[in-house]
Amino acid sequence: MLGIALYLVFFLIVVTIYAILVMGLNLQWGFTGLFNAGVVAFYAIGAYGTAILIGPERPELIGGFELPFALGLLGGAALAALAGLVVALATLRLREEYLAIATFGIAITVQLVALNFDALTGGANGLIGLPRPMFGYFETPNLYNVCYLVAVLAIAGAVYALLERAVRSPWGRVLRAIREDATAARSLGKNPTAIRLQAFILGSGIMGLAGGLYVGFIGFVSPIDFLPILTFQIWAMLIVGGSGNNKGAVLGVLVVWGLWTISGTLISQVVPPSLQSQAGAGQAIIIGLVIVLTLLFRPRGLIGEESVVSKHVRAARVARDNPSSS
Repeated sequence: MLGIALYLVFFLIVVTIYAILVMGLNLQWGFTGLFNAGVVAFYAIGAYGTAILIGPERPELIGGFELPFALGLLGGAALAALAGLVVALATLRLREEYLAIATFGIAITVQLVALNFDALTGGANGLIGLPRPMFGYFETPNLYNVCYLVAVLAIAGAVYALLERAVRSPWGRVLRAIREDATAARSLGKNPTAIRLQAFILGSGIMGLAGGLYVGFIGFVSPIDFLPILTFQIWAMLIVGGSGNNKGAVLGVLVVWGLWTISGTLISQVVPPSLQSQAGAGQAIIIGLVIVLTLLFRPRGLIGEESVVSKHVRAARVARDNPSSS
């Protein structure tokens, strides 16, 4: 029983970190309609940014500023937000399919930089021996994990509360209005480009925050942590849970990561070792099947979005389509 409890703590830490990551994507796609296919890039920037800021000084590497973890975490999130600003300025005027291609290309670029810029990222070996916050104050690693879970849950709760307040505010209603019909929102005096820019930067910063929390938990970061399959997993979580709803985003993480973990465990125990590398593809097939079933039977996800499109935007559409009636 103790072993199960300890694994459950580990599982919940990962789920909570991914929940923060998916809430960042939900702000961009679910509420604003921005198709970011480069989620893993901002997650990686936050992780490496935090690692470089908190890591020990090493003569062969750039960085190693040995900052307190809280400052490193905020710094990593800020770097991800800054990257979001640069990417947004370059891509937000693109249509959805081109935006997806551009952001996916950025994700691949970030991973290649992490793999080859040895002086900054440690290359393929990554950055090891990173300090875990307050680790020395606990008698055992297991007790530390329990306390880290509490801390991550508190941060996730704060992110959730702030996002809920934001998307239910006038600013959040403008996000939905722009997602539904940018022309109608513009006719009401709103600036879709500026609002999209704000949502993209904020979502990217939240993704970077998740990356920093991952580094604090693992104490290690490498390019293998940011493969494109992670973007597929994050999008699957949002689709299954329900975009445009933060509760759905969190539920989707629990369902999809649970299935991924259970299927991986079964493969490791049932499939012969010589075939496990091939059988590992079955995890992606299972998640793909879940996405298909969700789109067929619950197209809005397990928890669909509340219908909150502003009546003023609908009125603007009518006025736009029937100018003679005004």
